Amino acid sequence: MTLGFSFSLPVMVVVSAIAFVYFCTVFVFIDRWFGLMTSPGIMNAVAFTGVAVMCVLNYVFAIFMDPGRVPSNFLPDIEDSKVPIHEIKRKDHHCTWINNCVGHANYKVFFVFVVYAVIACIYSLVLLVGSLTNDSQNDKQQSADSFRILYVISGLLLVPLSMALSGLLGWHIYLILQNKTTIEYHEGVRATWLQERAGNVYKHPYDLGAYDNLTTVLGSNIICWICPTSRHIGNGLRFRTAYDGLPVASTSK
Repeated sequence: MTLGFSFSLPVMVVVSAIAFVYFCTVFVFIDRWFGLMTSPGIMNAVAFTGVAVMCVLNYVFAIFMDPGRVPSNFLPDIEDSKVPIHEIKRKDHHCTWINNCVGHANYKVFFVFVVYAVIACIYSLVLLVGSLTNDSQNDKQQSADSFRILYVISGLLLVPLSMALSGLLGWHIYLILQNKTTIEYHEGVRATWLQERAGNVYKHPYDLGAYDNLTTVLGSNIICWICPTSRHIGNGLRFRTAYDGLPVASTSK
């Protein structure tokens, strides 16, 4: 993990949003719907706290973990007949919201952070609606008025955030199932166009099939998919391809 991190405004916005949503969810929505000292209240508070802790933990790892990079002196062995594809990508995708690049080493924790963030937002939104419904049914209008500003701010924050993060999650699920990075996706668009012009069909060379693509990013142990672990990723200098084990006419690309 890197130690050269300095807090940025976007990171502070994310941290503030997490703290605000957590406070409102546990101490307003859950408390006013179930009561914090009731069994349903305790169960929901513990469940939401667990999701929030995992969300924050993965966010911290995404911020401080070195994304990884290709050594400046690294050159592929183009004479190795076992490696049908040779390419070096030194570009990283910088994410303002974590003040860090998203690369080979920290992509999994970034993805898992987004998963927990989506779960937390939708969970909080459900509790918000349930709390409001409970207030109206129990005729607690006068009491609800004092919390109106929190409900309004929370709704204005959670609705667009849930939509935006769900879209981001869907996009990255698509990329993982194709075993692509964002950069490779855009490269693939051009590669597909060039292959079609030549009358060929383009196939992404790192697409191993949906399950193998998932395990490449998240690991082979399904239990560890939801944890900020990354021992399975290797050094990032050699990846399996769809052509591994096939006869190769040329070893360079």
